[in-house]
Amino acid sequence: MGIRGPGGLRADVRGRRERARVWGAANPWAVDVGIALLVQAAMTMPFVVPRAPGLEPATWAAYGLTTLTVLPLVWRRRAPVAVLLAIMAASALYKVAVEGPGQPLPYTGLVIVYTIALLSSPWKRLTTAGLMLVAVPVSVWLNTQSVRELTFSLFVFAAAYVFGRLQDARQRAHLIEAERAAARERARIAREMHDILSHAVSLMIVQAEAGPVAVRAAPERAEAAFEAISETGREAMTQLRQMLGLLREGSESAAGAAGAPPREPQPDLAALPELLARVRSSGLDVSYTTEGGVRALPAATGAHAYRIVQEALTNVVKHAAARTVEVRLAHADGALRVTVTDDGRGPQGGSGGHGLVGIRERAAAHGGSATTGPGPGGRGFEVRALLPVPRTAEAGT
Repeated sequence: MGIRGPGGLRADVRGRRERARVWGAANPWAVDVGIALLVQAAMTMPFVVPRAPGLEPATWAAYGLTTLTVLPLVWRRRAPVAVLLAIMAASALYKVAVEGPGQPLPYTGLVIVYTIALLSSPWKRLTTAGLMLVAVPVSVWLNTQSVRELTFSLFVFAAAYVFGRLQDARQRAHLIEAERAAARERARIAREMHDILSHAVSLMIVQAEAGPVAVRAAPERAEAAFEAISETGREAMTQLRQMLGLLREGSESAAGAAGAPPREPQPDLAALPELLARVRSSGLDVSYTTEGGVRALPAATGAHAYRIVQEALTNVVKHAAARTVEVRLAHADGALRVTVTDDGRGPQGGSGGHGLVGIRERAAAHGGSATTGPGPGGRGFEVRALLPVPRTAEAGT
C-alpha cells in the first residue's frame, strides 16, 4: 500500500467533507436528530459526574426537563422561532421547578440562535435579537445575578449569531461560485459545439458545391467528395454526442456519482493529421510542419491547440478563398506557438466574426494570447497563438 502525501490527504478530507455535505443536504431530518442527540449528550454530563457535597442530588425529574429543552431542536429548521420559544419555556420551568445541575454552556439556546441567524428572514433575526436581550438578563438574574455571567452569556449568544451569519455568507458565496462555474462550463461547451458545427458544416458546404461539377467532369472526384461529406458529418455527430453527454451528466457527474458515464477525451494534437486530411478533401493544399523538440503536452493544452487550428482552418474554408494553407507548431521551453497561414484574402470588412473571437477567447482561457492579421509580406492571412506549457510537461511520449 502506498503512502499518501499531504496533497492526497487534503483531497481525501475535502472529498469526505463534500460527500457529508451532500448527504446532509439530502437528509436534513437525520442531521437535526443527530445534533439533538449530541446536545443531549453534552447536557447529560452534569448528571453523571459526581456532585459536590451539600448540593441537591440530580433527579430523574430534572433530567426529564433537561431532555424537554433539547427535544424541540429536532424541528429547528422547520420552525426556528417556535423552537426558540419552546426552549425558553422549558428552560424557565427547569430553573423554577427543580434544583437540578446547572450547565456550563446554554447549548440549546446557542444552537437555535445559530440556526435562526443562518436560515431565518431579517425580521425574524431582529425579533430574536430583541428577545435574547431581554431573556438573557432575566435568566442570569434568576440564576446567579452575576455581572460576569451576564457578560459571558451575552458574548456566547452574540458569537452564535455571528457564526450563523458568517455561514450564511459562506453558503451564498459558494452558490455564486457554483453558478459562475456552471456558466463557464456552458460557455466552454458552447464554444466546442460552435467549433464542431462550424468546421463540419463549412467543409460539407464546400464539398456539396463542388459535387455537381465533379459529377459531370470527374465522377471519381464526385464519389470522393460525397464520401468526405459523409465522413465529416459522422465525425461531427460523434463529437456533438460527446458535448451533449456532458450537458446530460450535469451536477450528478460533477459530484462524482457512481455509475456516471465517463467523459470522452477531447481531440488533441494527435488528431491533427485526420483534421488536415478532411480539409484537404475540400481542395485546399494543406501543409503541416513542427519545430523544436516535440513533447507530450497536457491534455488541456493539446485540446486548445487543436481547436485553435480547427477554427482557423474553418475560417480559411469559409472566408479566405485560399488555395494553400500552412499549419506550423513550434515547441519551445514553456510555450507552444501555433501558426496558421493562408494565401487568401482574409476576413472582409475588418471583422473575423465569432471564429477569430473564439480563437482569442480560447487562447486567453488557457493563459495565452492570439493575434491575427496579414501574412508574411502582406499576403494572405495569418493566425498566431501562443499557449503556455507547464515546465513539468515531460519531453517525449
